[in-house]
Amino acid sequence: MKSMLIAGAIALAFPTAPAPATPPAPPPAPALALPAPTGGHAVGRSDVHLVDPGLPDPWVSGRPRELMVSLWYPARRAPGRTAPYVTPQESALVLKGYPQTRDLPPDTLARTRTHARADAPALGRRRGWPLVIMSPGMSLPRATLTSLAEDLASRGYVVAGIGHAYEAVATTFPDGRTVPMEAGRGGMTEEVGAKVARVRAADTAFVLDRLERARRWNRLIDERRIAMAGHSVGGQSAAHLLPVNDRIDAAVNLDGSYNPKTPARPVTKPFMMIGNPRQQPVTGGDPKSWDLFWPHVTGDRKRWLTVTGADHMSFVDYAVLAPRLGMPAYPMDGERSLKITREYLAAFLDTHLKGRHRTLLDGPSAKYPEVRFW
Repeated sequence: MKSMLIAGAIALAFPTAPAPATPPAPPPAPALALPAPTGGHAVGRSDVHLVDPGLPDPWVSGRPRELMVSLWYPARRAPGRTAPYVTPQESALVLKGYPQTRDLPPDTLARTRTHARADAPALGRRRGWPLVIMSPGMSLPRATLTSLAEDLASRGYVVAGIGHAYEAVATTFPDGRTVPMEAGRGGMTEEVGAKVARVRAADTAFVLDRLERARRWNRLIDERRIAMAGHSVGGQSAAHLLPVNDRIDAAVNLDGSYNPKTPARPVTKPFMMIGNPRQQPVTGGDPKSWDLFWPHVTGDRKRWLTVTGADHMSFVDYAVLAPRLGMPAYPMDGERSLKITREYLAAFLDTHLKGRHRTLLDGPSAKYPEVRFW
């Protein structure tokens, strides 16, 4: 008995260490979905890997230039899985770049619901569909253009979204490699901006050449009707490419600042730039890049628009995805800003590629009072 009492006293004096606390469970992955397309066609999507063995990659040594291109197109209605938004590897690297998302499951973005069916049978059309080349912003995956591309495909366009390798935070190739961003690591200087514009011009020409030679796609595309649209540096690249590429008939810049500030030749073809309020004309002080570029847009089929309440990412998928990921919301509701972008982009392309005049481009609209004409 005495021994038992002594043991009990020792146990009270030196209590056993508590069991280690169970680490908190990671937050559940938010439910992410893109707004549904608004046109009358079902949408398909195919991803294509293109390699130019004769062209060295401009950003890394010892490799040929290779691109991933997503093609959205009008499709026959058929069952099947929806196309993935991004790969799990791309999702992990994108989320790693934002402090608000680092605790989320790394494949969160890969689970985003899209509306295009993977490799769905294409809906053919005599003479093909108009083609829209799309180019994303610097560091952004081509997937960020999905809402716009799906909507255009549902309205009767083929859309080719170019993944410019080493200019996005992550690009996954079919062999499983996921390559990181290399371009502009030292910052977006005038020299880097000019190089990006040159690289994207070469990438676009390469993609157009391959699509023309690919039997699957040249039957779907009307090569007499081609436009280019891009966001941020993709938009400024479209603007610079328009006057020097004979195959591109019209272009749209979605909130891209210009670097270089002026085009190599005057822009005489149909052109529209639409951006956040910081892109409106300067009335005092030093002119900004849009002010410097605009005098070189000499054609009469041009539009300069800004959207009150929009921010830089309001024109792409992050408008709706960022708030769901716990990131700060933009001043304008994401669904609203994407609706505006879709409507004005489609109105411009319908007018200049399909010959269907859309009055939305004629001036301010009571339906979209946020949009200002300059």
